[in-house]
Amino acid sequence: MAQPGKREEATAALLGGFCLFLSTLEYLVPKPLPFMRLGLANVPIMLALDILGLKYLALLTLIKVLGQAIITGTLVSYICLFSLAGTCASVTAMYLLRRLLGPKRISFIGISIIGALLSNGAQLLLARFFVFGPGVIFLVPPFLIAGIITSMSLGIFCETFSSRSRWYCRQIRPVP
Repeated sequence: MAQPGKREEATAALLGGFCLFLSTLEYLVPKPLPFMRLGLANVPIMLALDILGLKYLALLTLIKVLGQAIITGTLVSYICLFSLAGTCASVTAMYLLRRLLGPKRISFIGISIIGALLSNGAQLLLARFFVFGPGVIFLVPPFLIAGIITSMSLGIFCETFSSRSRWYCRQIRPVP
């Protein structure tokens, strides 16, 4: 049997690969704004909340952000900064909520919606100061509506996957 750290390493690598794959698929979907995404690459991160410890969750987050930036060609642009800020804000909140409330009190749907709203909030805040100025206020409604719709869909997918996947059930860590 693999050592616990090695198992987490392997799981983080697998989920990181899924993040890159989903980022590639998402890149093929036309976007109304360069930094507006569906969030498909967040699915492995949400699933990792109950599987990985904080160290490997942080590594997975970094793999997702940097991998997505390399795939989309935005590594040295403001878009990468937006992605980093949004992802860090959402992952931090999702991790803390999952640890504080546990899976019985907050579902993947709730986690996903909160994560999307915080991600959108962080990105809109940066857009206010770096790109659009006060006109960013016109982006708030479409971002929030799109974020809620896509995050609900991703949360439903994670709920379904986590309840039906034997692999996931074997990987799961007890959450206080």
